[in-house]
Amino acid sequence: MGDSVASVDRPAVDFALIGHQECWRAAADVLAVLRGPEHPPLPDDEIKDILPWIPPRAVCHVEAGSITGAKARGVYIDSFIPPDRLEATHMRDNLARVRGAASYAIKTGAKIVSLGGFSSILIEGNFDQLPERHSTVFTTGNTLTVGFIVQGIRKMCELEGRNLRRSTLLIVGATGDVGSGCARCLAPLVKRVLLKARNVERLRRLAAELEADGVEVEIATGLQQFSAEADIVICAASLASPSLLLGRIAPGAIVCDAGYPKNLSPGAEMPDAKVFFGGLGQITGGMRFKPDFQGVLNRHPFPDVVHGCLLEGMALALERRFEPFSQGRGFITPERVEEIETVAARHGIYLAPLYNADGPVEEGVECLTAWSRG
Repeated sequence: MGDSVASVDRPAVDFALIGHQECWRAAADVLAVLRGPEHPPLPDDEIKDILPWIPPRAVCHVEAGSITGAKARGVYIDSFIPPDRLEATHMRDNLARVRGAASYAIKTGAKIVSLGGFSSILIEGNFDQLPERHSTVFTTGNTLTVGFIVQGIRKMCELEGRNLRRSTLLIVGATGDVGSGCARCLAPLVKRVLLKARNVERLRRLAAELEADGVEVEIATGLQQFSAEADIVICAASLASPSLLLGRIAPGAIVCDAGYPKNLSPGAEMPDAKVFFGGLGQITGGMRFKPDFQGVLNRHPFPDVVHGCLLEGMALALERRFEPFSQGRGFITPERVEEIETVAARHGIYLAPLYNADGPVEEGVECLTAWSRG
């Protein structure tokens, strides 16, 4: 495999994005671009054999544009975490891969680094696991992710004619950084909050925090334990594959799948549920990839759509504000969300058009680019 980003170590890299592919089809597409069009596609079994041996490396340069006319230069670094090795049993190896990708980002001279997908989950609350940073700062990007999830919920309620203040909100993965941030932002706006997570002590602490502000809260470690059905659901659990089966949700519930990989099992039975993929933004100033990974790294039905965790670093780079905006678990507040939303909007980074596995959820909105559902 040739070095498609031969000049990655050149100076003046504003931002770096660290990510990995959520499915084998996406990983195959990345390898195909890296190998070049002159080489035939690799068989699936060879891809699964090769990928675990690829060290973290930069695969392309990224240029982000602002509606102000500003530009920021960056690099995308793939940690090459195999899509079937996201379980806790592979945590040590995956953490080593993220550390390797972080070291690579530091060597590029990137001023700010966004941690995408499982990278942010692995590092969440463990920033001391990262290598010595010198002048490079890291952000999980979770604050902007929460902002786009909340905006998406509000927009879906408008589209469906729902009254948010009369709704019962369920958050799956409630004690994670994203889940707890969503809870703090949305709890004051709904009738009741249901919090589901594995760690009971963290659940109790979050519930006590919300109840102190007068919020009606119920907690559980199992979805069937709740006394009420939810009509708005946010799925933000750390799952290795789409495997979540929802229970205790009302017919026609609005469901935001904000997982990476996706949370919802393909076989989940949700009568008339209104599902959308959350946490995504669109950079209206445009992006350019070199080599051309358009539609490969951003596998969405609309142009220039990126996960909020990566967009946070790009927005801060365009703002020339190189700081670790999102670090650790439990520090995302409505005030912080509003602050990063303002920065993003100043550069034309807004909530992406809402869609799910079947396409756009809003009538009259058409996909503007070809896309793959692999």
